This record gives sequence, structure tokens and C-alpha cells, in this order.
Amino acid sequence: MFWEALVLGCVQGLTEFLPISSSAHLTLLPQLFHWRTPWLNSLSFDVALHLGTLLALLLYFWKEVAIMAGAWLRKGLTRQAWSDPNSKLAWWIILGTIPAVILGFPFEKKVELWFRAPLAVAISLMAAGLLMGTAEYVSRKQKALGELSLGQALAIGCAQALALIPGVSRSGITLTAGLFAGFKREDAARFSFLLAMPVTAGACVLKFKDLFKLTSSAELAATVAGILSSAVVGWLCIHFLLAYLRRSSLYIFVIYRLFLGLGVVIWCLV
Repeated sequence: MFWEALVLGCVQGLTEFLPISSSAHLTLLPQLFHWRTPWLNSLSFDVALHLGTLLALLLYFWKEVAIMAGAWLRKGLTRQAWSDPNSKLAWWIILGTIPAVILGFPFEKKVELWFRAPLAVAISLMAAGLLMGTAEYVSRKQKALGELSLGQALAIGCAQALALIPGVSRSGITLTAGLFAGFKREDAARFSFLLAMPVTAGACVLKFKDLFKLTSSAELAATVAGILSSAVVGWLCIHFLLAYLRRSSLYIFVIYRLFLGLGVVIWCLV
């Protein structure tokens, strides 16, 4: 169970931030290798993996978060809030989180139940991949993060709500929405990561009590392995993706999603 947890943590850290869908990989991998350990398929372990990627986000962006939080506390409720870029960005993140909260929490379990079948995951992978490819092709990629408007923040926030569907990818769909709005790849990715923090933190807080359902030392060791591996791999992945997007396109991820989705379809039909 320990090594399986370590692998799943690495997969979570890698696929949560690359636009290839963590939920798809974490759904398909245990089925492919016939991993039936109840703890690794539990809500508690899922919370542990997301706690790890939240730690990766906080460690990577702690300076930006601290600056935004300080600006928001000083000016967030005054007229000066909109003239300070850090305070304004904090507001856009807060307001952009609202669609995911409204649409996400009431429908989370139903959506996961409806779309968790491998064939449904495959279709989501390919459909979202084609949408990402379209955004990469048509986007002007000229805007910087400081040019983000309220309407664009809300639109990207609505896109984030679609990440409930396994195979869509939170980073992928928000990055796609950012490109459609005309932002540079790196700036779209940066806002995508910052926007993910409140939702991920909220989910971890709401489900944190499930982490205390450990019944053995083996489960404790597996949980720690999952948290640490997802945090370390997640941090490295964020660093890699932001550097990669400064000079390269998203087409490699589009191709990966299409081939993976097609492979899953063939696997389901054989």
C-alpha cells in the first residue's frame, strides 16, 4: 500500500498542474493495475493528495499570496482597492472562486458518479483537449495578468467549475479560458494556479475530518507518503510548466490527451 500511495501522490502532483487531468489519471490508474486497497480509494486519501498539491501551491506562490493578502487587507474594502494591482487581483481571485463554489459543492458527488466511468473520462479528455487546442490556435496571447477584468475573472471561474467532470482538468480548462480571453500562456497559467487555491483549500477544510479515519500504521504511512510526494512533485511541476509556457505551446498536451483518450476508448471496447 505504501508504494501504491507514493505512486498515486506523484501522479497527483504531476497531473494536477499539467493540463492533462489528475482526476482522469487517478480514476484510470487503479483500474488499469487492479489496485483494490480500500484506503487508497477512499475520500480520506483523496483529501490527503489534494492537501499535498495545496501545499505545493502555497510554497511556490507564498510571496505573491502574502503581497496580495497584505494589499487586500489594507485597501480591499476602500476605493483604492481597484487602483492597487495586488488588491484588485485578490478581489478577482475571490470573485472568480464564486462560480465553482455555487456550482461545485452541490453537484460534486453527482457529477463524479455520472462521469466516472472510463469511457466518459476518455470523452472528457479528448473534448477538453480539442478545446485547448482551439484556444492555443486562435488566442492572440498578448495580455498580461494585470489587464485581467472582472468579467474575465468570472468567466475563468465558471470554467473552473467544469473541472468537476473527471477528464476535464482544472488547470487545463482555466488555462484554456485564459487563452480564449487573449492572455499570454504563462499569465493564464499563473492565474489558473492562484484561482485554484481557495477552492482546493475549501475542499480540504470541509473534508479534513476524514483524514482522522486512519485505522492502522500502514494507512498513516501511506497517507504521509501521498501528501509529501504530491507536494514535492507538484512544486516541481508548477515550476516546469510556467517555464515551459514562456517559450512553447500547449499542443503537446493536446496530443497527449487525444492519444490517452483514444487508448482508453480502445481499452474499454476490447
